[in-house]
Amino acid sequence: MKTRTPQSFNAPPAKPVVEKRHKGAGEVRIIGGEWRRTKLPVALKPGLRPTPDRVRETLFNWLGQSLLGWRCVDPFAGTGALGLEAASRGAAHVQVCELDPALVAQLSTQVNRLKATNVHVLRTDGVACLKQLSAASVDLIFIDPPFDGGLFEPALQAAAKAVKADGYVYLEAPVAWTDEQLEPMGLMLHRHLKAGAVHAHLLRRIA
Repeated sequence: MKTRTPQSFNAPPAKPVVEKRHKGAGEVRIIGGEWRRTKLPVALKPGLRPTPDRVRETLFNWLGQSLLGWRCVDPFAGTGALGLEAASRGAAHVQVCELDPALVAQLSTQVNRLKATNVHVLRTDGVACLKQLSAASVDLIFIDPPFDGGLFEPALQAAAKAVKADGYVYLEAPVAWTDEQLEPMGLMLHRHLKAGAVHAHLLRRIA
């Protein structure tokens, strides 16, 4: 299968990704749905790299504005921006997983503040979270792990088993992934964009 031509923003050539919180970046916002414009705090944590607003906006344009009834999993939640965005847009059940106890506490605070009964916060490792999911049980899985943790392949392998045949896997990485890399894991590239030094991919299961 040939790799599709990536879409790209008008951005400068990619530079090495430095995983750090940018100076002055203390919050992100939910873009659409019930909690539109709600601000989420960004903790001062090494490697915490919230998905930029414009990337999330493009992602949910690809998916459609409403995720009514979907089951979603955000296994490397961090700020929870992706999972809470899905919940805001009507997802019936969103599982957000995070290992850092301070971030888990922050996520729980935000969920309680929003009265988000469709969001469930778990303190666990992201790959372990994915491996515990039933086969073909999830509509949308977000894969956005620390870039230097060696977690992409095990996370994608587990996600390929857990996602429904007509579901989606979102992948955020410092480099573009091709169909040649994805096919052995049972996934294929559906959409792609490059924003600065970050590559965003929307993947589907291979039938």
